[in-house]
Amino acid sequence: MSVRAQLTNVADLWRTPMSVPPTPLTTRQLNTETVLVLLLSLGASAIYSLLSIIRRLVVAAQTNTSLDQQSSSLNTSQAQQQWLDFIYQVVGIALALVPAILVIHLLGREMTSATRYLGFDLTRPKFDLSLGALLAACVGIPGLALYVVARDLGFNTTVVASGLGDTWWSWPVLIASAAQNAVVEEVIMLGYLFTRWTQAGWRLPVVLITSAVVRGSYHLYQGFGGFVGNLIMGLIFGLVYLRVRRVLPMVVAHTILDTVAFVGYALLHNSVGWL
Repeated sequence: MSVRAQLTNVADLWRTPMSVPPTPLTTRQLNTETVLVLLLSLGASAIYSLLSIIRRLVVAAQTNTSLDQQSSSLNTSQAQQQWLDFIYQVVGIALALVPAILVIHLLGREMTSATRYLGFDLTRPKFDLSLGALLAACVGIPGLALYVVARDLGFNTTVVASGLGDTWWSWPVLIASAAQNAVVEEVIMLGYLFTRWTQAGWRLPVVLITSAVVRGSYHLYQGFGGFVGNLIMGLIFGLVYLRVRRVLPMVVAHTILDTVAFVGYALLHNSVGWL
């Protein structure tokens, strides 16, 4: 397909309204529901991330340092005893999935199968896996470069992707954490919000940009590089979702990206200086 044809296809996304199921909810009810869902999940994370970046900037100003001299820790240990820490990790991952289950439940009250509507099913495994792997490669390599550049310029913290230590369960927990992040973010930020905001009468460019900005915002705790990188990822994932109308390829891509980041850091941080 030519570049001109590809650009025409992207432009068609704006001219053709997203097909969504009918809903008995009013516009006000739809907007209120999405705000409440976000405040119970990723929107709350965005608020805390905003406070976090403000705190980090205050510390940087007071100590005359830059953001790269501060660190952001992910997947941290919760207890000194390995068995208790493992229980904490598993429970945390399970409870974090509840918002995604909630939005599937909310949509499921208005249609026969919300998972099938969202494209969060196993009806097209080869397509979902291949597209997800391609997206992970296209987003991951530039994303890593953006992180390194932003950190070296002092716009991003040093991200400690795993603090679980060397335990027999660390890898499975890191992979499960990556999958949990992917499911929650893509089901809510793409499948649910794109549906509800379209039902509420929002224009597609507004839906796409708002979703991407929220996605970037709850990564602000990492610094401005984390915000920009995830905003761009949100725009790319949103455009792909509008084209294929399945969230599972983005779940696959996001799981691959986080798994490589989490497990890769655990494996290499002692031997690779730029991590």
